[in-house]
Amino acid sequence: MTRPIAVFALFASLLSPLVASAENLPQRWVSAGGSLSEWVVALGGESKLVGVDTTSQHPAALQKLPSVGYQRQLAAEGILALNPDVLLGTEEMGPPPVLAQLAAAGVKVEALSADADLQVLQGNLQRIGALLGDQARAERVFTAYQAQLGEQADWVAKAKAEIEAPTVLLLLGHAGSSPMAGGQDTAAAWMIERAGGRNLTTHDGYKALSTEALLALDPEVVIFADRRLSGDEAKQALLKHNPALASTKAGREGRLVAIDPTLLVGGLGPRVPAGLAALSAAFYPSRTPLPAATP
Repeated sequence: MTRPIAVFALFASLLSPLVASAENLPQRWVSAGGSLSEWVVALGGESKLVGVDTTSQHPAALQKLPSVGYQRQLAAEGILALNPDVLLGTEEMGPPPVLAQLAAAGVKVEALSADADLQVLQGNLQRIGALLGDQARAERVFTAYQAQLGEQADWVAKAKAEIEAPTVLLLLGHAGSSPMAGGQDTAAAWMIERAGGRNLTTHDGYKALSTEALLALDPEVVIFADRRLSGDEAKQALLKHNPALASTKAGREGRLVAIDPTLLVGGLGPRVPAGLAALSAAFYPSRTPLPAATP
């Protein structure tokens, strides 16, 4: 009986550092940022989430968790009431005094980059994987994601070789009123380019356009993302509050394309490849669509 006991003792000694390490990982998470919340789920951490912000809408199960409000307007009291070990978000979350208060209370505040960039995404996934204790899974997920975007790029290259890229404008609004056009350094611009369009804006960030500016740009395709309405209701609200759209090429030809606004929050998320495939199909309707990728 000496040998089995010795083997067990050796196995236990090898396992104990792993157990200790797992115990030191954060077990109660609050996530503020739609894309990051989706990645936590994709990397196997859904059971650790005890609260999310209002931009964390996917998968639908997240909507059943306690809400901590909008990512830019967090309140320390509501978050501390959930007794979290970690608050995960991007540099978009705040305000800073609230983050400082949470850190002083012992909450690990993890602020990752929201830049629409593959290298940034890889770093973000590695960090989430480290917090979950499974960096290997994070790397596998990133590799598969990179392959999906590679297929998207190949499809777009072939489409652009045959058809001129359409001019595109992305409008982000609230119930149709006063939409903001996505500028050059935004997730909106990144998605337009990767889907095969030509973004018409020259400004940075999101900026309101005058009627004159909208008519002068005369986009062939308008993508709209409404933070309150969806589907045909969002489209009708957009046209009602922005009648000049009907006079653009996009309006005259009915090329108004809706996307989920949460695709634009918190950096590149798991649903971006599918969103790109849908936009590409709208940009190049005569071509066989790229099959929508699944997260």
